[in-house]
Amino acid sequence: MDKMGLSSNKLKTLFVVCCIVFPFALTATLKFKNSSITFFEGFSQNKVLQREIQNDRDPIEERTTARDNTASEIGLINAPLTSSSNSSSSDSIHDDQEKLLDGLLASGFDEASCISRLQSHLYRKVSPHKPSRYLISKLRNYEELHRRCGPNTIAYNKSMAYIENSKNNNGDGTMCKYLVFSPANGLGNRIISMAATFLYAILTNRVLLVRFGEDMHGLFCEPFLNSTWTLPNNSPFWNQEHVETYDTILDKDKANNSKHDSPSALFLNHQFTKGNPEKFFHCDHIQDLLRNVPLLILQTDQYFVPSLFMIQSFNLEINKMFPQKDTVFYHLAHYLYHPSNEAWRQITTFYQTYLAKFDEIIGIQIRVFRPDITSNQAIIDLVLNCTIENKLLPKLVTQNSVSYIQNHTRKAILVTSLSPNYGENLRAMYQNKQSISGEVIEVYQPSHEEKQKFGDNMHNMKAWTEMYLLSLSDILVTSSLSTFGYVAQGFGGLKPWILVKPHKKKPNSAACKQDFSSEPCFHYPPMHECNGKFQKHFSSSFPYLWECKDSHSGVKLISRQRSGMLKSLLEFGRSDKGVG
Repeated sequence: MDKMGLSSNKLKTLFVVCCIVFPFALTATLKFKNSSITFFEGFSQNKVLQREIQNDRDPIEERTTARDNTASEIGLINAPLTSSSNSSSSDSIHDDQEKLLDGLLASGFDEASCISRLQSHLYRKVSPHKPSRYLISKLRNYEELHRRCGPNTIAYNKSMAYIENSKNNNGDGTMCKYLVFSPANGLGNRIISMAATFLYAILTNRVLLVRFGEDMHGLFCEPFLNSTWTLPNNSPFWNQEHVETYDTILDKDKANNSKHDSPSALFLNHQFTKGNPEKFFHCDHIQDLLRNVPLLILQTDQYFVPSLFMIQSFNLEINKMFPQKDTVFYHLAHYLYHPSNEAWRQITTFYQTYLAKFDEIIGIQIRVFRPDITSNQAIIDLVLNCTIENKLLPKLVTQNSVSYIQNHTRKAILVTSLSPNYGENLRAMYQNKQSISGEVIEVYQPSHEEKQKFGDNMHNMKAWTEMYLLSLSDILVTSSLSTFGYVAQGFGGLKPWILVKPHKKKPNSAACKQDFSSEPCFHYPPMHECNGKFQKHFSSSFPYLWECKDSHSGVKLISRQRSGMLKSLLEFGRSDKGVG
């Protein structure tokens, strides 16, 4: 009986323990399987609700292992990371900061749908350019606006119904306002102008939508969580023929300066040429008129960010967002433009196959705008004069060479050009030959399309791949006025050496000069003040603007105020007339 009683007591004890432990074990199991649970309410039915539930399990080991595996696959880490628990925790937090670019990017995206979003930092050096807290907060606020008002939401359907059916806007019929980007010209123009348009959308509390044709399909990942930035195919605003134009609102403003009877939709052609009349887009009173228009269709090919710094009503916001004025495109581009999985496959394959083994990458981007008056040899001479005179590339050993230095540094030259001639010439020059410095030089050119192709998706895919690869360079040489080069320098945060235009180069003058900012150039800034008075150059009126080195009529953002930049820039010479 004693033994039976003892066994009975043990069974009772075991039963009680199981009853207590089982719920906790079940909870732990559920939490383990749902480390991040995302709920959606009708993404395709007009409303999105997203919520993340974090578990109590320490995720350090899993995250560290995942990053090591990813990095090992792409050849950046050769040995497993071993550390103490505290060190692992610290490394994981740092890893998350790197992946999300110090808070610039939002978490919660499906990693498999856009691999580049969380892998791109593995291919770049640690950036000195950190986003401001205010920029981060503005981006989070914009994401909430886009989630609430983007396509396939109740707010979108209601707002668009009002805009479509109302000729004029009385100010209280729409819940949301929109900025539709209509791309123009080549991919370089599209990328820099779309970044400017996105900043304008943030400053004016509008939802950015893009009108991408087939030629833009599959280049970028969707930038906004649980939403799309593409204008729906059934929207009537793919065609602006029935939409009132910006010129008419300018005429009305000149006639009576009235804010009444604002249209519900407006088309603004913001492409700039020297012959275009002044648009006064940089003026506050025009922005007041545009503020009353629920939907703006903006067609542009220019990086008009400098004009946003001219608008007094934007001044406080934009300066808080970007304390470092020469990093505007850098942050906007890293937020918006994540290569699609197909583009990322091409980028990483080329990088790992040809570039990863080198100590230094020198990117050379060649664009010839006047082939009718520029010979291939003139371009090659220009590139060699620039790179050798500025010690970007070494000279070759000749019979007259004074000495030969033992140097085991390996350098890759990455050439991007529509023509194969320049890459072939450089390859023939350095192949199987010794340099005076002892450095080993190899030359690679991903493609040569012969001519720029518009409306061609594969052409744009190659261009996007090469822009991104150039941005991974340690040193960058670019062609004057080329937006292709602007994307690479801005994305990489690089201050490029800009080749002068061959047909404008003077005897014994420099073949290139290093830029003072990685920002793209705004080729055609305003030429009039808001009162109509002619302004020869707006760079003299704003402390963070300076003449572009490749276009003396253009302006670009600089890191310090003019007074602080003047001495160093005068050493270069202000925008050499041979360059512009």
